[in-house]
Amino acid sequence: MIKKFIQRLLGKGEPGPDAAAPPAAAEAVATVTIPLGERVEVAAADHGIDLRLLDDNAVRVVRTLKEAGYEAYIVGGAVRDLLVGLRPKDFDVATDATPEQVKVLFRRAFIIGRRFRLVHVVFGRGREHETIEVSTFRAFLDSTTAEQVLGNEKTAKGELAGKTGARHVVDASGRVLRDNVWGPQIEDAARRDFTINAMYYDPLTQVLVDYHGGLGDARARVLRMIGDPLARYREDPVRIVRLLRFAAKLGFDIEPGTAAPITTMAPKLADVPTSRLFDEMVKLLQTGHAVRSVEVLRQHGLLAGVFPVLEAALNPARPSAQREAFVQQALANTDARVADGRSVVPSFLLACLLWHDVQERWSALRDDGEASFPALQQAVDSVFERRIGDISGRGKLAADMREIWFMQPRFEKRTPAGAQGLAAQPRFRAGFDFLRLRADVGELPVELADWWEDYHLGSDDDRAAMVEDLRSRQHGSRVKRVPKAAPVAEPAGAPPAAEPGSRADAEATEDGDAPESSVEGSAVGDDAPRKRRRRRRRPGGRGTAGGNGPAAGEGGGGGEGGSPA
Repeated sequence: MIKKFIQRLLGKGEPGPDAAAPPAAAEAVATVTIPLGERVEVAAADHGIDLRLLDDNAVRVVRTLKEAGYEAYIVGGAVRDLLVGLRPKDFDVATDATPEQVKVLFRRAFIIGRRFRLVHVVFGRGREHETIEVSTFRAFLDSTTAEQVLGNEKTAKGELAGKTGARHVVDASGRVLRDNVWGPQIEDAARRDFTINAMYYDPLTQVLVDYHGGLGDARARVLRMIGDPLARYREDPVRIVRLLRFAAKLGFDIEPGTAAPITTMAPKLADVPTSRLFDEMVKLLQTGHAVRSVEVLRQHGLLAGVFPVLEAALNPARPSAQREAFVQQALANTDARVADGRSVVPSFLLACLLWHDVQERWSALRDDGEASFPALQQAVDSVFERRIGDISGRGKLAADMREIWFMQPRFEKRTPAGAQGLAAQPRFRAGFDFLRLRADVGELPVELADWWEDYHLGSDDDRAAMVEDLRSRQHGSRVKRVPKAAPVAEPAGAPPAAEPGSRADAEATEDGDAPESSVEGSAVGDDAPRKRRRRRRRPGGRGTAGGNGPAAGEGGGGGEGGSPA
């Protein structure tokens, strides 16, 4: 059947007018043109990799595997970065040992993945831990020899789960959904995407193994696909995003044949699960070249319809100069942090990208009569659902974003009682950096951000003085109380007013309603600030001092025991 189909594609036989090949099947057959390449070993004097850029734990993994009798190399993006003089962020190792064979060699090693089975070898603990990813050499298999499922990566999960024994599975369009067939290194190199990612480096012998001219392309600063680009994008549409990320990060040019199918194949990104695209977007924004990455995406028409978060931030329905300045400054600040070697977290930048969406919804809900904080909570939920979808279920990421947003009204309110509690929040620094960014683009007064920065950096005495100054200024800005009108004659039968110092007066004071002289001051010229007494509510059911009469104290806010306020 396959033979007949290929004959029809080649124009052989008599296919008839209605015998055109289904698009999905035609695409699957087109995935067979990947050259295996030729092994070339490059000595240290020729490749020039600086040993000081190597990671000790990655070298330790390679040494352990080789001492156990296996082949092992640093591979992929780490080799690419080493060749251009960059210190790799992550180190991957490739070996001819199976995941089970790798696992038994290390004390803390974990087999992960279903689509591609890998081993994570972990060194250290807590925040300082490091993970070296170890993969087994994979065989090159074209899609015509693989098991096929209907639908795509999004819709074929149930059918794929049933193929527990299948190691090589593709969907209806030829996209690889599972690839766990082990093979020799030469085939492992052929199945990688770009020539600059298909090199292997042995840190013990310092030999570089190159099958597809990756060293020459790295020196020429060119990104080139291995094999037919159209077929390779069909196997995995995310390669389009990876290509543009490398172009932005490395400043490499894209080889014309590699760039040509991007527009044609970009719609296939819609078949990729949201979670995977979300991870690729985070990588785009955290390489230290976020501004450049956005420019490259825009040049190739991938800002719309691929990444909802970026589309919301960079192509808003209601654009404004302030909004654009805020987003661009957030991207530039992230790049600066990476350049300085400081850590970056995706939650902060994502909070920046979606902030104005949250603001718009928040404002609309308040205009409809919703209280401020519940309105903010609803706005955040709405934006998560619309822009991020199932990613909002990622506990820590979503929680950090919410905390940054929920702190903003507290920063703006700036109460003496709440300053200390806000500054003690674990995510205070992220919330403050967000506030500072808002002030830098004119969304808030700069003085507000300066006050919080001084408070955060100040000593306990400095903080106490700042709070006292804030309290006095807030009290001074209050409108003075209007003098009370002359007392109205009491109706007949009303109990007499309590004399100062009398028992009735003492009871009224105990209930929280001081006599008139203590509230307003006993001397006309007394400039001392009036002390406000807190009312203590009596337990329910207890009557007032005057029985059925008014509550004791003329300034009372209502009677006890169910009397109207």
